[in-house]
Amino acid sequence: MPSNKSVSDAPITRFQNCHILKDHKLQREDLWVREGKILNPEKLFFDEKGSADIRIDCNGGIIAPGFIDTQINGGYGIDFSLATDNLKCGLSMVARKLLSTGVTSFCPTLVTSPVPIYHQVIPQIEVQDGGPWGAGILGLHLEGPFISKDKKGAHPEEYLRTFENRGFQDLLDTYGSLDNVRIVTLAPELDRSSEVIGGLVSRGIRVSLGHSVANLIQAEAAVRHGATFITHLFNAMLPFHHRDPGIVGLLTSSEIPVGRSVFYGMIADGIHTNPAALRIAYRAHPHGMVLVTDAIMAMGLPSGHHTLGQQTIEINGLHAYVAGTKTLSGSIATMDMCVRHLWQVAGCSVEAALEAASLRPAQLLGIEQAKGTLDFGTDADLVLLDKELNVKATYIAGEWVWKRQTITNEEKVE
Repeated sequence: MPSNKSVSDAPITRFQNCHILKDHKLQREDLWVREGKILNPEKLFFDEKGSADIRIDCNGGIIAPGFIDTQINGGYGIDFSLATDNLKCGLSMVARKLLSTGVTSFCPTLVTSPVPIYHQVIPQIEVQDGGPWGAGILGLHLEGPFISKDKKGAHPEEYLRTFENRGFQDLLDTYGSLDNVRIVTLAPELDRSSEVIGGLVSRGIRVSLGHSVANLIQAEAAVRHGATFITHLFNAMLPFHHRDPGIVGLLTSSEIPVGRSVFYGMIADGIHTNPAALRIAYRAHPHGMVLVTDAIMAMGLPSGHHTLGQQTIEINGLHAYVAGTKTLSGSIATMDMCVRHLWQVAGCSVEAALEAASLRPAQLLGIEQAKGTLDFGTDADLVLLDKELNVKATYIAGEWVWKRQTITNEEKVE
């Protein structure tokens, strides 16, 4: 029999005894990986006469694409919006700890900050692949400072800015650089926002609408100019009204350009959004829901006082408030917690809950040809879960990067 090395000398890994999320359904199939990519087993068997070098018994578990978090402000004592000398070390530590939550890629998020902070922090956060060292970095999410003072939430009002003087140049002057920026959240009702949205989109940056008092007409105009995302739906925006539903109305708007999709972030932590609101959003636009943690540095830490950018945050249980107020300021939830909560309360399928943390964020970012699915040829960024959607192991490029200590299921084939 011809060797399975006829195409590549790289070892072949076979994940077996599992249910894989493929074509929007959990299917009882094995998953084959080589050189960090998912293999087509038919080509392996019939063209190469190949077989597995390593077998991993999943014990009936679920294999889903690795989770992608497009809005995370920090965690485990690290605040991405603070210009510290050891920011890169802190970022690496967060990236490593995220692996235990099933996250294989993320967008570090900066909240509204003084201009010098942007100029110091943005150059330090670079796009990089994930691996044993931690989850991959897909690029920055800049949330503010071009937002509404009336819906600032936990963003300090003294640092809010507008585009009214020089338009797009105001944005460039504020951030200093757009290198490695993936998403910008802004309020579409600000003067000259259409010009700014167009400038960002032309550079391949996704524009998200949030912290805003925009009405539906203003939100639809922003979408026509290229906006494709809504930052933490329901939070820090006008509440739904039957005569003018505001940004929320984009979920069912008839004015979305043909071929364009609008996605919306959802903090499914049981705090930011009532289960009834979760169900309304999911049933109105199920394919647009993108789970985000909006986690702050207190994620993974005990209750007490912590920071979010320039603000002091008080943690009480699962609640994060601006100290001395009842203003919510991010969450301390992990992505696997959000996936479980969505599945438990939204009336959606397991598949839909998993895709809200994988396929949908990949589609938002335009990377679904590489991540967010288990299609042949895509990156083998995987999360292995039990039937209750608890993370058992995480793999990046087909290599184990985190697992529960109780799992010993890998076998080399001699």
